[in-house]
Amino acid sequence: MVKQVTAAGAAAAFLAMVLAGHATAAQTLKFSHTDNPGGSRQAAAEVFAEKVAEYTSGRYDVKIFPSGQLANDPKAIEMMQFGAVDFTVSATGSYAPHLASLNLTAMPFLVDTYEQGWELYDNSEWLQGEFGKLPEKGFRVLSTWEAGFRSFTTSEPLTSPKDAKKMKMRVFPNDMIRWSMEAMGFQTVVMPITDVYLSIQQGVVNGQENPVDTIKSQRFYEVAPYITLTRHVYSPLPLTVSEKTWQSFSDEDKQAIMKAAKDSATFSRDLVKNSVEKQLEEMSAAGAKVSTPDIEPFRSAVQSVYGKAKDVYGAEAVEKILADAASIREAIPAN
Repeated sequence: MVKQVTAAGAAAAFLAMVLAGHATAAQTLKFSHTDNPGGSRQAAAEVFAEKVAEYTSGRYDVKIFPSGQLANDPKAIEMMQFGAVDFTVSATGSYAPHLASLNLTAMPFLVDTYEQGWELYDNSEWLQGEFGKLPEKGFRVLSTWEAGFRSFTTSEPLTSPKDAKKMKMRVFPNDMIRWSMEAMGFQTVVMPITDVYLSIQQGVVNGQENPVDTIKSQRFYEVAPYITLTRHVYSPLPLTVSEKTWQSFSDEDKQAIMKAAKDSATFSRDLVKNSVEKQLEEMSAAGAKVSTPDIEPFRSAVQSVYGKAKDVYGAEAVEKILADAASIREAIPAN
């Protein structure tokens, strides 16, 4: 009799454990990005996933899909709108098809240092107001990760805009970037980043422009070995969440996700800023030819872009972000 009771009790205890485990099983959240596994986005995504699990006591498991496994950048953002992707991180201009004014963040030479860029993205009254409009588009900004300043990799030397006139330059679907490239003299070809390496290798385009971190992680220097450090656009990476996913969280979990997003942003900013010199050295050792040109001809070439932006997006919006950037440059001068 005792054995029968004990067996029954053990079975009941086992069933209770199974049911309890099922009740507390972590919910999987999908995080899509286009960086390679060795890149800074992947490293920051891993920090984010770890912090989400920690701050939600294991209620959520963020599964990361790097290298465009789920989608390229524009497609991942579209997928967030109906909850097929929960998180993504991409250049601000990638979100502009859903809120055109975000193109203005890609105006050339807005800021000169990382510290100025961080202040712009964290505290610009205009930019925070624009970010506040994104939830009605189906996603929201949680924090801003770092990628750095955009520069060129080309298959032949680029010393001035005169050299640009004989080159085809890959651009992503962003009017401001395209206008700047065309103002410098390039012929532009729009394509997703996942197609760029092969397109340069096959001669479809002569080069591309991206931050050093992306150039390194995507190995663009292997097929376009001339790295020209123009730093023409500050190009950080807003981390975003599907609004559908966000609204499914409790208030407690929203706070936890925001905390994880801020922690991962701090990690990303420190990592990228402190990695640039080493990355350039490693690419040089692999055969890349790194140069810093006279920037003034490039600055002069893109002056028409500001006027064009006013014509398309309105003088008020352009003047607001230019004023915010100018105020930040004055308050946090470059060394």
